[in-house]
Order: sequence, then C-alpha cells, then structure tokens
Amino acid sequence: MGIILAIIIFGFIIFIHEFGHFLLAKLNGIEVQEFSIGMGPKIVGFQRKETQYSIRILPLGGFCAMGEDETEDGESVGNFNQKSPWRRISVIVAGAGFNFILALIGAIIITAWIGVDKPIVASVEENYPAVEAGLQAGDVIKEINGRSIHLFRDATTYNQFHQNEEIDLTYERDGVETTVHLTPQWDEESGMYRYGYSGGGYVKTGFFETIKYSFYVVEYWITSTIESLKMLVTGQIGMDSMSGPVGIVDVVQDTYNQSRSGGASLVFLNMLNLMILLSANLGVMNLLPIPALDGGRLVFLIIEVIRGKRVPPEKEGYVHMVGMVCLLLLMVFVMFNDIQRIFL
Repeated sequence: MGIILAIIIFGFIIFIHEFGHFLLAKLNGIEVQEFSIGMGPKIVGFQRKETQYSIRILPLGGFCAMGEDETEDGESVGNFNQKSPWRRISVIVAGAGFNFILALIGAIIITAWIGVDKPIVASVEENYPAVEAGLQAGDVIKEINGRSIHLFRDATTYNQFHQNEEIDLTYERDGVETTVHLTPQWDEESGMYRYGYSGGGYVKTGFFETIKYSFYVVEYWITSTIESLKMLVTGQIGMDSMSGPVGIVDVVQDTYNQSRSGGASLVFLNMLNLMILLSANLGVMNLLPIPALDGGRLVFLIIEVIRGKRVPPEKEGYVHMVGMVCLLLLMVFVMFNDIQRIFL
C-alpha cells in the first residue's frame, strides 16, 4: 500500500510542479512540445495541437519540454529562448511556485479541519530552566534568538536543530513582552537537551486566522528544509541522513500503518501532511542554484539580465549536463543508502 500511496502523492506533486511551468509557458506564448509525468519509456500518451501529453514508466519526476532549439534565422514565435529574460524567469519559477501553492492549499485544509498549534505554553516542568526563568502556562512565545515564532512546532524544531545552545526567549503575558535567557539541560530519558516547557496541542481558529496560520505552516516546512540543508552543508548531519524515493515509500508505509487504526480520515490527514512537506521540499530543492535544476537555470537567466546578453547556449548546456550527471550519481547514492538503512 505504501508504494501505491507514495506514487499517488509524488505523482500529484510532480504534476502540479510541471503544470506550473506549462501554464506560464502557455501564458507567455511559448510552445510546449511535451508535458510528461514520469521518466523513461512512455506508457500512454496523446497529442493535442502542438503538445504531446504522456505518462512514463518511472514515477521519479517529470518534464515540460518547451521549444528551445535555435532556428536557422534565430526567430520563432513560440521559442522559449526568444522570449524576454523576465518571461523565461516567470516560467522557470512557476514550478516551485505551484508547489508552494499546493502546500498552502493542503495546509488550509488541515488547519480548518484540526486547528493549529499556537505557540502557547501549556506547562513547565520543575527543575528545568523554563520554570526557573519564570515562564508560566499560558505565556505566548514570540521569539527565540530574534527569530519570530508563529507555531509551537517552530519552537520545538528550533530547539532540535540547535541542541545545547543557549537562547533568548521572548514571551508575552497580559500584553507585556519579556525576554529571558535559557540554558538547555540534558534529559536522560529523551536523550536531548531541553528547556522544560511544552505546548497544549491544536486549537480551532476562525476563517481569517486559518488562512494566516496556513501560511505559517508552509513557512515552517520551507524553513525546516533550508535548515536541514544548512546542517548538511556544514556537516552537522551526514549524507546518510538523506532520503530518496525508496525512503519516501518507507515513510509513507510507516505513516499508513500507524494511521489506519484511526480510520480513513486519519489516513487522509497524515497523507495530506506528507504531501505538504514533500511539496514544500520539492519547491525549495528545485530553486537551489544547482545546474540542471530550475535554480540553476535561474542563475543563467539572472546573469543574462545583468550582462544584457545571453550566455552562449553550448556553454550553458555543458554546465547543465555536468549537473545532471552529478544529480544522477547523488540519486544512486541516496537510493543505496535508503535500501541499506531499510533492508540491511
């Protein structure tokens, strides 16, 4: 069941991503030669006007192939490269943008359904830094080390990403903001450094608050992805912590197994939450300035805007080709890690 659910979730996220490219290409008068979900040999497809729509055998990605070949006279109404840099930038950015919109829609559904974890302290534990600093139940956490806190999970995740780090925590009580300094304390039971405060779960919100907090939920997943990448680059976490398609299937299967006893609604909510995470993650990853990704193409377009002329296509193509080879090697490495972690 995990494989089927993972294919459905990942396939839908990819569809939305590629549809973003497709829609903006059409709006900018760019010819789309093929719109495909999946990679490798084609399973099914059909032609409509100038576009071939297809589903391919490997559910590991997709593509929106636009007319980019240079014509003999260098002119083509529907050619991607004949459009202005800003039009091309809008097409490239649209993929990640639609992923963020999908994550927002999912967040609105979940927030309207079960509520939101506002950053309100529910309890403080004796003999921990929080109670010694004067923190009380009902206090609203506003900032940690200058970073705004909108959800209780913001505070929890910040503490997880910054273990054994002293913090300046700002909270609000009766309309008055107070900042206290907290030094974490090691907790043998959890195996983590803790400050000794906890949240009170989810609370329902009105319509406008639901929309507002849904934006905060998407911001949370984007920020968490960026923080994880920073930790990976700085060596705080190893490459073996990365997960690819095999790892995602395993997570989906575990989530399904843990949720099905709660009925179809709980399964749906947890799958939707995974979709929000993966969609936000895909949006961020695609905007990284890495050759062969959307972010890599954006770098060349920004250079073109600054220089006033395009980078020679053969040079750009070579850079993207090298980037694609590196990404494929990374994918093989991550997949091997997933298999080793799960099955060995």
